[in-house]
Amino acid sequence: MSEKTSIIGKLTVPLIMMGVFYTLAVVLGLKVDIFYLFNFGFIGTALGLGFGLYVLLPRKHKPMGRLLAQGLVGLYMLGVLGFLGKENMQIEGFFLFLFAGLFYAAVLHYLIAKIFGPLIFNRGWCGWACWTAMILDLFPYKRNKAGRARGFGVIRYLMFLASFAFVVVIWFFAEPSLKGELTKTSTSSLYLLIAGNILYYLVGIVLVFATKDNRAFCKYICPITLFLKAGARFSLLKIESDKEKCTDCGACDRVCPMDIKVSSYAADGKRVLSTECIICQTCVTNCPKGALKLTTGFDGSFIADERIRYRDSETMQAE
Repeated sequence: MSEKTSIIGKLTVPLIMMGVFYTLAVVLGLKVDIFYLFNFGFIGTALGLGFGLYVLLPRKHKPMGRLLAQGLVGLYMLGVLGFLGKENMQIEGFFLFLFAGLFYAAVLHYLIAKIFGPLIFNRGWCGWACWTAMILDLFPYKRNKAGRARGFGVIRYLMFLASFAFVVVIWFFAEPSLKGELTKTSTSSLYLLIAGNILYYLVGIVLVFATKDNRAFCKYICPITLFLKAGARFSLLKIESDKEKCTDCGACDRVCPMDIKVSSYAADGKRVLSTECIICQTCVTNCPKGALKLTTGFDGSFIADERIRYRDSETMQAE
């Protein structure tokens, strides 16, 4: 195989990703609004560039590709669409605009990135584009040595219900003027976005240091995971293991930021079927035998197979 062919093969996933977003850019840009041509073109380029660098850079520098994608997409979504566009891009904004029947950026973002997108790209949003994780991943606790705290994951379900209940109260009981302000691009929407993000960042940073885990917010608090986990069950994009190459050294388990028992899937010759996988590829990068890789395809079963490493036990449990 020539070097050129080998490089193109490695870039298959980023090229597919760029193709999907460029297709959205052209179709929506020509049919709906020319703005979408820039919007999805920029996001596709940012993700493709980040993924491409991750694939091509030496092992030591691979994380730079993911940080670049997180920074470009996160700052664009939060800074340009949110702060400059005065639109609430948080889950509350999505619910409010959905109730009002308004096809704003927040609705489009959730439909593509967090509801239908995971059917193809798994929880790639969490690993490569989230503006909350963009900050939390800069802290020093990238390797969670202790494992996940058992039972705390229920908090994110409560957060989801709280966000939905907040919107229901506004929609049915708030003054019409307030409801009108919050269901459009306005200063009120901007204030709600700022307040929500300040709360998320504060809680996330406290959790980082309390648990010595950069991804504690993702595991225990973030309500968006309910959308993402649902789509991840059916996702085409997953980490695949080579049973013949795997030596069960446990390197993948030790570095997984989401505390997934990756080695147990390798031992069974399975792809990583956990809906907690954020496609960060840290396990792929750190596997000394090259037994792991990112692939696309159907698994034949859409039942989530959660294998999580907990703090109080090494036993594989489902959350």
